[in-house]
Amino acid sequence: MRNILTNKWFKFSFVATLYILWVIWLGIYWWFLGLIVIFDIYITQKVHWAFWKKKNPPGGKQTKVIEWVDAIIFAVIAATFIRTFFIQAYTIPSSSMEKSMLVGDYLFVSKMAYGPRMPITPISFPFVQHTLPLTKTVKSYSDAIQFKYHRLKGFGHVKRNDVVVFNFPEGDTVAVKMQLETSYYQLVRSYGRERVWNDKRAFGDIIYRPVDKRENYIKRCVAIPGDSLKIVNGQVFVNGQPQKSISGLQYNYVVTTNGTAINPEALDRLHISKADRHRNGAQYMFPLTCEDVKKLKKFTNVISVKRMNTPAGNSDPNIFPFAPKDYPWNVDNFGPIWIPQKGATVHLSLKNLPIYRRIIRVYEKNKLAVKDSTIYINEQPADSYTFKMNYYWMMGDNRDDSADSRYWGFVPENHIVGEASFVWLSLDKDKPFPANIRWNRFFKKVR
Repeated sequence: MRNILTNKWFKFSFVATLYILWVIWLGIYWWFLGLIVIFDIYITQKVHWAFWKKKNPPGGKQTKVIEWVDAIIFAVIAATFIRTFFIQAYTIPSSSMEKSMLVGDYLFVSKMAYGPRMPITPISFPFVQHTLPLTKTVKSYSDAIQFKYHRLKGFGHVKRNDVVVFNFPEGDTVAVKMQLETSYYQLVRSYGRERVWNDKRAFGDIIYRPVDKRENYIKRCVAIPGDSLKIVNGQVFVNGQPQKSISGLQYNYVVTTNGTAINPEALDRLHISKADRHRNGAQYMFPLTCEDVKKLKKFTNVISVKRMNTPAGNSDPNIFPFAPKDYPWNVDNFGPIWIPQKGATVHLSLKNLPIYRRIIRVYEKNKLAVKDSTIYINEQPADSYTFKMNYYWMMGDNRDDSADSRYWGFVPENHIVGEASFVWLSLDKDKPFPANIRWNRFFKKVR
């Protein structure tokens, strides 16, 4: 058996078989030429492919430095391969998914769930998203080479209520000094394009990022292509039916007491983070689940617990599609809105153009203009449009503290990274080590 395993023809056959299956999965058949390299590595050995190693070292052993270099190169290639095609580590940075996902949760994202997306920007520094380590503005990639979007076959498709990691749709353009606080488009709506571009001191340089180098977000998919969505007093309805119950779903509530303070230890037991505790005299404001509300109502010093709600008709100019005259929507009362589906055709008018403008112009790269009340797509008059991609509607489970599709619209299919799989580590930022380790969340499946 040992002789078989060490035989060069056995090694070549095994590696070549794996490589052939991988190329078939990729669907890029000219990569079969790589079999020539594999044949030379294991059989003919004419080319010294591992150029960093001595070909015939004295005594048959490499130096310690070369061994370390060899190990690092292998580790980087193996980890990059796994990260690209199978799983990727992700950290929950904000409270938008609490209580389903907590700040400080470290989880694995399955690329196989929906099929891994082939790299669009292949030349980049490994293991970072868009900025070089120890820097704030130096980009970690080169966009000299850009590939078209292509997704390999996976185990399934995005379903309603999946927890999905995706690239931030409004992250194509970034004001470098404000990239972590506010999207470029929100800055333009608030301050005007001229100031955002000219005030380098406040906003920094304005840069473009390819799809796969935009910030990673995590939200719950509440509606899939072809669905119709509406939000009434905070309740999501999809195709006329209320959204499936989610145990971690929470809203902001005003809690009124008899004037005495609520014990902080009691709030700790409710897992309300210190950053979410707001007090004004006898009133508190907390994000709470239904279970938390029931528990708080039993406190002897609590008089009332009322959910905050923005009434219908109170339009918010920061809410998609940013046309409050025709769409007087807000976070609690929104829609109805139809989620675009690949191959479907929609009638276009000046009224509904704000809903589809970004899809047509940015995501699907058409030239769009309006002249004399007529819509032109690629310089041709158009009263309809057929979608080239599927789109999704993503929302955070922490409904009143989540920057989600209500603020920036649809998520294109080419922005999907993968499905959140399970938590492998969880650390509470409000507690010191080792009390900050949430042992009960280890290897917890994301639901």
